[in-house]
Amino acid sequence: MEKGTDRVHPTASTYAIMLLAWRRFNPESDTPVHLSDLPNPTTLLSNLIERDISPTAVVADRVLASSEEASEIIKLLSKSAVDLNHPRILAELGQAEFLGSHVPDPLEGVPEVKPVLRLATPSEETLDENGNVIPAQSEEEVPFNLDNLRKHLAQVTLARRVLPEDLASRQKLLEESVYDVAVERLRHEAKLFDELGLGNRELHHADLQKWMWDWHQKLKTRLEAEIKEIIVAEAKIYICINRQLATSNQAQRMGPFLSLVKPEKLSLITILEIMRLQGSGGVSDGMKTARALLTVGRAVENEYKAEMCKRNHIAIPSHARPGEFTGYFTGLGYKDLHARRMTAAKYMEDSEEWTSEWTQVLRVRVGSILVDCLMDSATIERTAVDKRTNEEIKENQPAFYHAYEYVRGQKLGVIRLNPVVSERIAKDGLRETLHPRHLPMLVKPKPWLNHDRGGYLYNRSAAMRFKDCQEQQTYLEHATSLGNVELVYAGLDVLGSTPWKINRNIFDIVLKVWNSGERLCKIPPAAYDQPEPEKPLNMNTDIKAKSVYGARLKAFMQDKANNHSDRCSVNYKIEIARAFLGDTMYLPHNLDFRGRAYPIPPHFNHIGDDLSRGLLMFGEAQPLGEQGLRWLKIHLANLYGFDKGNFDERVKFVMDHLEDVYDSAEKPLDGNRWWTKADDPWQCLATCMELHAALESGDPHAYMSSLPVHQDGTCNGLQHYAALGGDVKGAAQVNLSVTDRPSDVYTYVANMVEKVLEEDLKNGDKYAAMLSGRVSRKVVKQTVMTTVYGVTYIGAREQIERQLKDRKDIPEEECWGASAYLAKRVLVCIGDLFSGAKAIQTWLNLCARLISKSIPAERVPDALQAPKGRKKNGSSLPKNRIRKEQMSSVVWTTPLGLPIIQPYRKTKRKQVMTSIQSVFISDPNAPAEVNAVKQASAFPPNFIHSLDATHMMLTALECRTQGLTFASVHDSYWTHASSIDKMSEIIRDTFIALHSSDVLEKLATEFRTRYASHKIPLTSLRSGKLLKNLQAAGVRIVASSEQANALRLGGFDNIMDVSDEEAGSIAQISKKTETEAPKPAQTETPKPKTGKRGRPMKNVVMIECTQNDVSAVMDHEEGDDDCAGEDDVDSILVDKFVDLSAILPPLPKKGDFDVETIKQSQYFFS
Repeated sequence: MEKGTDRVHPTASTYAIMLLAWRRFNPESDTPVHLSDLPNPTTLLSNLIERDISPTAVVADRVLASSEEASEIIKLLSKSAVDLNHPRILAELGQAEFLGSHVPDPLEGVPEVKPVLRLATPSEETLDENGNVIPAQSEEEVPFNLDNLRKHLAQVTLARRVLPEDLASRQKLLEESVYDVAVERLRHEAKLFDELGLGNRELHHADLQKWMWDWHQKLKTRLEAEIKEIIVAEAKIYICINRQLATSNQAQRMGPFLSLVKPEKLSLITILEIMRLQGSGGVSDGMKTARALLTVGRAVENEYKAEMCKRNHIAIPSHARPGEFTGYFTGLGYKDLHARRMTAAKYMEDSEEWTSEWTQVLRVRVGSILVDCLMDSATIERTAVDKRTNEEIKENQPAFYHAYEYVRGQKLGVIRLNPVVSERIAKDGLRETLHPRHLPMLVKPKPWLNHDRGGYLYNRSAAMRFKDCQEQQTYLEHATSLGNVELVYAGLDVLGSTPWKINRNIFDIVLKVWNSGERLCKIPPAAYDQPEPEKPLNMNTDIKAKSVYGARLKAFMQDKANNHSDRCSVNYKIEIARAFLGDTMYLPHNLDFRGRAYPIPPHFNHIGDDLSRGLLMFGEAQPLGEQGLRWLKIHLANLYGFDKGNFDERVKFVMDHLEDVYDSAEKPLDGNRWWTKADDPWQCLATCMELHAALESGDPHAYMSSLPVHQDGTCNGLQHYAALGGDVKGAAQVNLSVTDRPSDVYTYVANMVEKVLEEDLKNGDKYAAMLSGRVSRKVVKQTVMTTVYGVTYIGAREQIERQLKDRKDIPEEECWGASAYLAKRVLVCIGDLFSGAKAIQTWLNLCARLISKSIPAERVPDALQAPKGRKKNGSSLPKNRIRKEQMSSVVWTTPLGLPIIQPYRKTKRKQVMTSIQSVFISDPNAPAEVNAVKQASAFPPNFIHSLDATHMMLTALECRTQGLTFASVHDSYWTHASSIDKMSEIIRDTFIALHSSDVLEKLATEFRTRYASHKIPLTSLRSGKLLKNLQAAGVRIVASSEQANALRLGGFDNIMDVSDEEAGSIAQISKKTETEAPKPAQTETPKPKTGKRGRPMKNVVMIECTQNDVSAVMDHEEGDDDCAGEDDVDSILVDKFVDLSAILPPLPKKGDFDVETIKQSQYFFS
């Protein structure tokens, strides 16, 4: 029947019979029948799809005598639908009514989430029979990005109904490519339009999706022909043309790369990426050409790799069995970890067909071909009325066109959208479509096997997030191959394998509040509920009143816009939470370049806001026990904001408010809403409900609790600084010392600031009067926390301004001035308090500045070499030439073996000729000089972040070794209430182990080893205040008596020791010479010629130069741009270098604080 040899065609009953036969007699059944031509369910599903037979009709056929048989057939077809990548079929099967009677649906009775709505295109004004104007009617619609999310999550929900137990198949469906989903959706919508007769409606009513489908059809056909032509043309070129052209860059073959992905997908990738980029990069109604080409090329590369990953069907390595586990910190355990990971990584490498990354140039060229074809193919029909004849005129116009515009005086190529298209996008709110890898997982993440293998099962993820930094990737790959980062990968596995579930009680309350549209606890209202500022009557005559009104109106409009975006963000969270109700889910993690761990799914995770955390619980429960019940009460007090009393006082606070706790748990919305006044209201409500359930259970100690309980560090950055420097005073402020009560550094600083305000108030200061009594710990908290991370005055002012605006008791127009005043006072108070931290911060900053100015010894002669094509007669070489060789990033290794490379460089741009225009792209792989300022300012915070990340990883690994559930938000560690005491002990032990290893001394030793051959030009040390800072840090340079004269002229007197006996720090290096032999050095140092006021004259060499060099410097050509303008001191010092290892500043003196004391500090983490 399938072959068509008979005149009888198969029906739904035919396929039902064949599926039933397969179920009963397949090779793995209890009664197998071995037939070579017995079709399997995948073949049968493919055939019935081709014949347009509904799968629902098959499973509903009366051939299937029982519901159990129908249910089994649905499962067989569903697995086949996943394998064949047919989400539409899976959705259809999910709607089979009788399946619901066998598997309870967690969403049964759960209301739909009301989506955010925005005004759709209003209808036109019309006239009634009497000629009266009927006003336009405004309708509301769901923004495109939310609509797409809802559709995708609907498939997730239907998949659960079909495959309730087959989590692996559901995860595969979840990770299907975004482009596959988009093709099905566009095809379905285009079919609907045609059925409804909407294909020829007027343009201003046209739907963006209909246009995109039309473009997709045209572009797919065009690409099929274009790729064939390219392959044929390239074949002819390589056969016929001469070798010179064949090996040129322009002759790079593009056909093979364009053939990696089917034209249908290429078409959709191009359209979706170009539409997503609209309005990006500061270009209104368009995008930068270079960015568009790169983005499309990278999307093609990523899609090909995702396809290859799915095609390989790679087995997932399992975690070690509990009985075999020997711990992470034993030698045997580490070797076992390394061996298992290397074996699995090798297996995956053998299974993959691709390994290398595409170059930027290749991405641009692939993107240019695709975008060029899109611009030729995509058209829209515009309609207008001729004002003279009133005739309707129609014209086909390109949907995209290329143009140039000038930005800051530079000519910039842009791709623009037809005005009609851009108007429609503005109304639809098109955003980046949600990729399935942005959702949590249903199975445990794949263990990390390499720098880019782990996490999601079918989509490749990177273990470290780095933006276009090949250097960081290279270091990580090398460390991985040496087996140095096993504990880091193991830590990511621990974090990713923590099971989570949705807190159904909180979800029901959140959904009710959301659907009501009211504002509650940072859930924004459906309609912005704040009044618009009233326009003053004297606005036209009073300039100040007009200015104040303008500031308030601007703030009102900004808040109104923020309300909409905040509501969309919350909508995402609630939709995802609803889709995962009743499921256990997992959050795969990866690292930022400093080693800090983050969940990969960005929209809904425990690192999110209070709402996200309130909606999440651990997937496993543990009995509370006596101590667990106590910690649950302490946790509730912390969340409410009563976290500065001792533990007994916090327990008493909860017991005193037990009536409020019960009221919150039983009547969260109809009671007195005590929980809404908490610092973290949704987490507070979740804890109220958990405590209520435990106390009402009859045996609170046996109550099975899933609620995460937190242990938070006290200003964790300062804790690390205090431990590094042995700072007794700083340790006492951040709870490293033993105390009866917790110290609160934020309140301490706030009180210091209030005392300063009192003094300013006596002098009649306007802002002191405005702020007096209003400087709470919350106002200064963020600034205090980030001071040791290098926050600037500008950053502190912005932080304080946000807090003052949130208070609502300071006029909007005065917040800027008040924050500027207060930021200065706060920074002065902080400076005196944390002197120990400041000393270490200065040392780290100086080290980074010196490293960024250093040059490897083997590169120094090249740095002194004159540029090709320039005639150079002497040693006075341009500083720019030396500066271009200063390419040393700050690199260090964390105690867990993770190499950290700061990625801050001055990027170079490269010109690439494409079919659209000549574009300039930044090649991240090209050598470029470092951004010395950014390297220095970012090193202290990055180093401290790498330490707190190490502490977290050590704690995670030890918790897993001891069987504790663990999650973290940087310096906030979570576990079950009953496990808090054990985790607290582990936190202290790992912190002590980390800081007992003399971290700073190891860092200094690593710098001296890593940069042993690096040299710093003396000219580079004369910039800014660097010499003064080096003097303050105790740096000394040893120079011979001959070198001393030149150094004194350069301002090195205060850091120089003159000695002819001791080996000097200064080296004079000559440039490379080709024909001339070096001439004898001068025996006498000539005195410099001086001009007015005794200043040395330009271009006169004084010491350490050959006679030829002196003549060259004195007589250099006036028109030499590279040398013109350089002062004589730089001319003398240009070929003199100092070893980096000799000039690194000594470590600050360590204080007397003993890190072992932390074991007795009960408020270290609390």
